Order: sequence, then C-alpha cells, then structure tokens
Amino acid sequence: MTITAFDQPTRARLITSEQPEQYERAVPVVLHYDANDPLAVHATFAAEFSLDGTPAVWTFARELLDAGLRAPSGSGDVHIWPCGRAQTVVELHSPDGLALVQFDTAVLRRFLLRSYAMVPAGQEDLGPGLERGLATLFGGV
Repeated sequence: MTITAFDQPTRARLITSEQPEQYERAVPVVLHYDANDPLAVHATFAAEFSLDGTPAVWTFARELLDAGLRAPSGSGDVHIWPCGRAQTVVELHSPDGLALVQFDTAVLRRFLLRSYAMVPAGQEDLGPGLERGLATLFGGV
C-alpha cells in the first residue's frame, strides 16, 4: 500500500495585538500534504481560533513554504519569513483581517522533508490533478 498523504499535527503561536497577557496564544495546527495535489500544502487551524467557529484551512504553495524558511517570501494572501534561527512567521491575509502565526522552523522543515520524500521537488506530476481541475472548471463541456 502506497501512502499518498499525511497529516502532521503541531502547535503554533498566534501573535495578536490584544492585551499584553494575550499577546501570543498557543494554537493547534494540522499541516497536510497530499501527493495528488503535489504543489500545495494545507494548514488547518482549530475551530476555536476562527471567526466563524469552523476550522480554517489555508492552502498555499509548497515552494512558498520552502522559500520562506530561508528568506521573506510571498505575495497576496500568504507571506512567510524566518524569524531568527528557530522560528518562522506565516502571515495570512483575509477579508476579515490579518493573522500572524509563528511556527518552530524545525517542525516546518520536517514537514517539508516528508513531503519531498513523497514527491521530490521538480517531479510533481500535474497530469491527473490538472485534468480533474479542468473537468471541474468546464463542467464536462
């Protein structure tokens, strides 16, 4: 049996501008990688930390996560940058506001290494996923 996806539960710190005693809040996060969607990574934040009470899932490029471990990277809704030697910040923009989430860099590196063991960089096969996406987009036309 070939494993095509994995989850890596972890904890991160949500950095807020609220009262000093709540400046950083621990938040559970599940990092997810699926070889059937090889260019993407997913981060699911627990429901109690979202505005609408449901888990918040952010999807962004695996390459962005990799680049953000070494230097400030990203545009649009997701920006990632190293914060010292041991921390990495993920900045998430939505219509509802901005969230800064700090991860241990070692956790993100471990996650990326596991994903690259499944699908090495540059060897992502987009054929099946691209076909499914086009079929969905065009509704079988």
